[in-house]
Amino acid sequence: MDKVRRVLVHVCRGPAAPQRAPFVQSVTGHFSDGGDDEVEVSCSLERRQFILYRGAGGGGAPLKRPAFCPIKHLSITEASAIPLDVQQRGVDVGVAVILQTANQRVLLTRRAKELRIFPNVWVPPGGHLEPDETLLEAGLRELQEETGLKLEPEGAPPKILGMWESVYPAMLSRGPPERHHIVVYMLLLSSMSHLQLQVSLSPSPAEVTSCLWADIQLVRAIVSSEEEEVSLSDQQGGVSVTQVSSEGALSDATLPLEVLMSRAPVSGPDVERVSTGTKFALELWLRSLETP
Repeated sequence: MDKVRRVLVHVCRGPAAPQRAPFVQSVTGHFSDGGDDEVEVSCSLERRQFILYRGAGGGGAPLKRPAFCPIKHLSITEASAIPLDVQQRGVDVGVAVILQTANQRVLLTRRAKELRIFPNVWVPPGGHLEPDETLLEAGLRELQEETGLKLEPEGAPPKILGMWESVYPAMLSRGPPERHHIVVYMLLLSSMSHLQLQVSLSPSPAEVTSCLWADIQLVRAIVSSEEEEVSLSDQQGGVSVTQVSSEGALSDATLPLEVLMSRAPVSGPDVERVSTGTKFALELWLRSLETP
């Protein structure tokens, strides 16, 4: 029954028919002849299959995995030790919304500590693609379910910024892979400012414990922190966020900037941080502002 209700990733190379992507195979690696961690692919959604392929003549979107991707580094022995029910899951599809306001801010949310996958990590609103949904419908539904924001598509159609190969746990040092996703980051433009949207913000406390409208300066700092040490002198006062109580009440709070600058630790338990995939999507968002 689970297989019937889920949309799974399928891959296609050349004239061959699309094949379901195996759980223990890197989707990025399938298209990367030289072992690169980033490739360009095209996508389509057909008959509950999310199909990735190398399009002729370009026009695709970047697909990336982190250098520490657990699936990339799985040995044959480690792969065979993964429980059969997990291996049979295949690769799921997620949709995340990069919501850009009229004054060029984007919405980030902190996942609840009780969530099984990536708890207490900052990400854009998003979730699973349901059968018979388009990517846009899934993004808008998840946006409303998690934040209470009910938006209609405006102006130009939404754009796929890129895709991220996400595996949980994020590193083999924290245990064998349990979930394997391709997350589609979709840019959605709003004609309202973040202050106008804030009035309608009503996050679900079961999924979201804090919200943040990140401006360009903050996004640049977050993105840069993945590659190099960044000076925090410009934002010593912290970052203004909206805290969500267990009853759903909202309050103003301040978050130390170093929390958002944290990287995925090499070993040990995870920490509160902006997810590596989110940093990739935010970098693509900054590029989109330079080349509208």
